[in-house]
Amino acid sequence: MPATFRPVYRLRFSLAMPDPDMPQPRYHTTIYAETNQGDQIGFVHHVTGDITSTRGMQYERRPENSMDFYDKELLGHTPAAGYPTSFDYLLSKLPTPPQQKEFNIATMRTEPFKTLDPLTFYETREARRPLIKCTEWVSDCAIPALQAAGLLVIHTEALVGAV
Repeated sequence: MPATFRPVYRLRFSLAMPDPDMPQPRYHTTIYAETNQGDQIGFVHHVTGDITSTRGMQYERRPENSMDFYDKELLGHTPAAGYPTSFDYLLSKLPTPPQQKEFNIATMRTEPFKTLDPLTFYETREARRPLIKCTEWVSDCAIPALQAAGLLVIHTEALVGAV
């Protein structure tokens, strides 16, 4: 791949403590872009935090050179020019997963709520909205936004004419 593009991957990391309210197995899901071709050094773009806190989750970019992950999937490529600023600009403006769980004094456990104001919990057999965390943010929000902005080119054959 020419140096004018960088490979972009989906990395999944094993969780130390799984959420009992989420289907298993679950992984911390991130977007990773190499900054130097082939050296496996780059940046991870992801949301961190907790869906039980009032802040919910927040976007973060951090350097990543550890290859201690569960799996790595090539998503496509991004233009080297402007990276990582272009990713930060776009991804920091996307909505992040909000608070979705609270401590229920009636059940003495932290659980998903129906509404926060007023705080209303689901009944025992009531259908619940799916929880949204890092995996859903990456797949349903970040990747489509990067593609729409032209910052993630999925088909490598499209790069041939662009270089």
